Amino acid sequence: MMGRPKALLELTSDEKDQLERWVRRRKSAQGLALRSQIVLSCATGLTNKEVAAQLGVSMPTVGKWRSRFIDSRLDGLVDEPRSGRKPTITAEQVEDVVVATLESTPEHATHWSRKKMAERSGLSKSTIGRIWKGFGLKPHLVDGFKLSNDPLFVDKVYDVAGLYLNPPEAAVVLCVDEKSQVQALGRSQPAFPMMPGMPEKRTHDYVRNGTTSLFAAFNIDDGTVISSLHRRHRSIEFKKFLAKIDAEVPADLAVHLICDNYGTHVCPESEVMTM
Repeated sequence: MMGRPKALLELTSDEKDQLERWVRRRKSAQGLALRSQIVLSCATGLTNKEVAAQLGVSMPTVGKWRSRFIDSRLDGLVDEPRSGRKPTITAEQVEDVVVATLESTPEHATHWSRKKMAERSGLSKSTIGRIWKGFGLKPHLVDGFKLSNDPLFVDKVYDVAGLYLNPPEAAVVLCVDEKSQVQALGRSQPAFPMMPGMPEKRTHDYVRNGTTSLFAAFNIDDGTVISSLHRRHRSIEFKKFLAKIDAEVPADLAVHLICDNYGTHVCPESEVMTM
């Protein structure tokens, strides 16, 4: 049986240009770019099923944005229809807010707030909040990253990942790190033990007994840990820790250590021990 025929979707030249700009813009919100691509694909005469397969989305998604565009044109891609009076926020205003959020920062500030964006755009703070929520924008959140300038970085990643995923036979792989400045704290009075109907009780104040440094080597195969405590965390202490590892690992096993580039790990004394 043939399904219900789909409404014809035709684009004006201005609509096509605007949709293609949303698709091409490097910093467009992903949702808007996908909706624009759906409409452009539908305008070529493809069925909802063909568009869904081409873009990797569901058929209901394609049907939704096809219908929304036919009913409200460009405005239908950026604002949910709601009962009552028609929305007064245009697609151009929404685009301006999204682009400004992605590509600029306010004067004397590191990121946009709803108040500052509302002052800039002339929209209300609640409208700015809805636009940001609709496009998944959170200007107050920042993730960090670090790019290595080590020319052998890729080779080292392969080595480390290979040790984790496929450890060699007759060998032990240890993940090594240290925690410095560990405070050695003691309670000012002995704790009262737990009793029926009463939890353990401890005093709120404590006595500082200096600091210590914890060196640890985690065996990725069986989860055991080789550890030692030292007052300091210099190359001398790290060399002592390497000697402890060498003494505790069976002599018939090769030892592979995975550690970061901290200064005490790459000093000449440690390199001699890890050769």
